[in-house]
Amino acid sequence: MRRTVIALLAIAGSLSITAFAADREVKVDDRLDASADTLNDMMNASDHGIPHDLLDKARCVVVVPGMKKAGFIIGAKYGRGFAVCRHAAGTRWGAPAAVQIEGGSVGFQIGASETDVVLLVMNDGGMRHLMSDKITLGGDASVAAGPLGRTASAETDAEMHAEMLAYSRARGLFAGISLEGATLRPDKETDHELYGRDVTSHDILSGDFKTPASAGKFEMALNHDSPDRTR
Repeated sequence: MRRTVIALLAIAGSLSITAFAADREVKVDDRLDASADTLNDMMNASDHGIPHDLLDKARCVVVVPGMKKAGFIIGAKYGRGFAVCRHAAGTRWGAPAAVQIEGGSVGFQIGASETDVVLLVMNDGGMRHLMSDKITLGGDASVAAGPLGRTASAETDAEMHAEMLAYSRARGLFAGISLEGATLRPDKETDHELYGRDVTSHDILSGDFKTPASAGKFEMALNHDSPDRTR
């Protein structure tokens, strides 16, 4: 029995490592463009997309295109994407900071899948968590499933109490995904590639960094769906 468990763990590890290694080979430019496509698609999904009024109120947005989920008996999640913040509600979006999300689960499961994930950071508390070295979703920062539709009432419990609203889409359809216990942290390797030097996620998200040319499509998507309201 013990040997069987060990063998299953080895298979799970092999499946997960293969999936996650493939994700690391994706070029930064391609990941930025995929983030732009993910945001556009999830914001403009007929009457069932992410409400524009919630994006207008969000302090930051995190987009993780094609987050991997793989496993056999023991599953694991892994994804790389980008976070963008603005200094006050309604003002222009800043430069992107690379992030990675990791999480695991135990239970009967087999196979692999990809899910696009968008997190709306709704208040200053969530913004401070996002700028830290590492946060646990559902632990350090409260996360709730975000409402769908063209508009959302300002009185919804999700908006009033959660620091982050989570949205996920698999195979073109919105679907629930549990991010409880997953960790979100800076992707320092990608940030160095984007900005040509060592820089912290906190500096990027809180400072006045110039958006890299490679992030132009992503910046355009953000400004299209939630432009500067102070102009």
